[in-house]
Amino acid sequence: MSGSPLHPIPLLSMDSQDAVTPLPLLPASQNSSSHSWASRCGPLTWGLNCLLALQHFLVLASLLYAFHLLLVCSLPPGGLSYSPTQLLASSFFACGVSTVLQTWTGSRLPLVQAPSLEFLIPALVLTSQKLPKAIQAPGNASLTMRPCRGPGCHGLEPWNTSLREVSGAVVVSGLLQGILGLLGGPGYVFAHCGPLVLAPSLFVAGLSAHREVAQFCSAHWGLALLLILLMVVCSQHLGSCQVPPCPWRSSSTSSHHIHAPAFRLLSVLIPVASVWILAALLGLSIIPLQVSAAAEAPWFWLPHPGEWDWPLLTPRALAAGISMASAASTSSLGCYALCGQLLHWPPPPPHACNRGLSLEGLGSVLAGLLGSPLGTASSFPNVGTVSLFQAGSRRVAHLVGLLCMGLGLSPRLVKFLTTIPLPVLGGVLGVTQAVVLSAGFSSFHLADIDSGRNVFIMGFSIFMALLLPRWLREASFPLNTGWSPLDVLLRSLLAQPIFMAGLLGFLLENTISGTRLERGLGQGLPSSFTAQEVQKPQKSMEKAAQEYRLPFSIQNLCSCIPQSLRCLCPMPEDPGDEERGPSEPGETADLLIGSEEPCPAEPCLASTREGLRSP
Repeated sequence: MSGSPLHPIPLLSMDSQDAVTPLPLLPASQNSSSHSWASRCGPLTWGLNCLLALQHFLVLASLLYAFHLLLVCSLPPGGLSYSPTQLLASSFFACGVSTVLQTWTGSRLPLVQAPSLEFLIPALVLTSQKLPKAIQAPGNASLTMRPCRGPGCHGLEPWNTSLREVSGAVVVSGLLQGILGLLGGPGYVFAHCGPLVLAPSLFVAGLSAHREVAQFCSAHWGLALLLILLMVVCSQHLGSCQVPPCPWRSSSTSSHHIHAPAFRLLSVLIPVASVWILAALLGLSIIPLQVSAAAEAPWFWLPHPGEWDWPLLTPRALAAGISMASAASTSSLGCYALCGQLLHWPPPPPHACNRGLSLEGLGSVLAGLLGSPLGTASSFPNVGTVSLFQAGSRRVAHLVGLLCMGLGLSPRLVKFLTTIPLPVLGGVLGVTQAVVLSAGFSSFHLADIDSGRNVFIMGFSIFMALLLPRWLREASFPLNTGWSPLDVLLRSLLAQPIFMAGLLGFLLENTISGTRLERGLGQGLPSSFTAQEVQKPQKSMEKAAQEYRLPFSIQNLCSCIPQSLRCLCPMPEDPGDEERGPSEPGETADLLIGSEEPCPAEPCLASTREGLRSP
């Protein structure tokens, strides 16, 4: 990155009062800048919050449009009995509701909720069971299944039934996620996840959508490369450029001129707007026939359950729902850890993970009831956008949710978003996914990277997670057990790279013995952390209690809920934990029989409590 390397720009986060506060800077010996632009500019005003929310919305719209397009393009022409834009509008509405709930009473992280590849893969597997394929497109389009149009092929009604089955699977996945969250499962699993579980999951998450990204970019490589170049230049090369004065400083700041990294904060809006306008002027806007030929969409429409008939619950839908719930939960837990690192927050406590997964399940149930074929989960591309901006805010996430809800009421406005050129979709998703991939490398350095044990776990988890989906695609004969629901379950789970990476990393990390320091769970922190930070465990606990606590308006409800659901509420810390000294780095493996040292009550990512530093 060009500019002075001695003046890093810190990430920004929202504190409990929704005011932007500068995150911890490097010591004075490493950072000659005494004050960041955020500390001088004060809390962000609504103007800048709206700009950041608009850019997160563009990333969310790209993700929604891309995944809906992949699913709709797998249908024959006229395969839908209703407008695809109404289907997209219902997904926007469900994502908006889920985002608002997530940031208000869920994990409390500024996470945008959106469909993910973990919902798309089982949906394609389920629909492929209904319509026999005549051709499997090679290369980048291998996920786009072309329908059979010969004698004996199914008609329109089986496709409507198939999409109802997909919606039923989304409802099942939401119910399963909600039950897991209410039982405290996510918090327990997250407490046993160290850097060697997070690193391969993030690495594979960044690579998981590379085929789809290449498919969209191949529509016009020139526009795609231009967009990627502009995003890299704005966020990295011009990221340190300060633009005076700061037009969005708060009224509480002094009247002196304030500089702000405008190019970094607008590193999505400027490239997307420029390439979108250029494509329109040159007549290069590429709109798929399935969307451009859709029926006229209404200006106002109120999404409600049963609009296009109710979801269909079948054994195959149940199998696909189990796959969706397993993979989406794995992906969301990785999102929680990554977002907390980027914002320099302590790792999410168990009660925050439990609430987050429960409300994500509620969002998926709502999406399925509205007829959407895709559920809601924490969005990796939007977390990558937080890293590009180096700023995060609950208020911004709230604005994104409200904007999605409002847009979901107007399918005609949603149809305007379908004019986004396909190369823009690919470019935006490519850059944001690349940031997530790089976070996997950053997480691996928290463990002993010279340990043969750790190298094996990292390499084996990544390679097998990428190999199994490729094997399923290239196999001469599809996996067939003789029972269709089991086929759907196995094909869906084995084709989920994030789930496979997380599962393999979790099992190997907790069954192969190794010292706590070797696993990245010791009391020692990397050399880039100062001695003062090592001596602040109590402050880290206090910050976690502050950032992840429930809003004041509903905190009193915790005393009224049953004891079995107390896993959703913050519990008072055990006084004995504060007096216990550092544990010895003995030989441990949490799931081995006879292991004498249990995993600590707090998440095993405690060594990353101050997060990733700004470059």
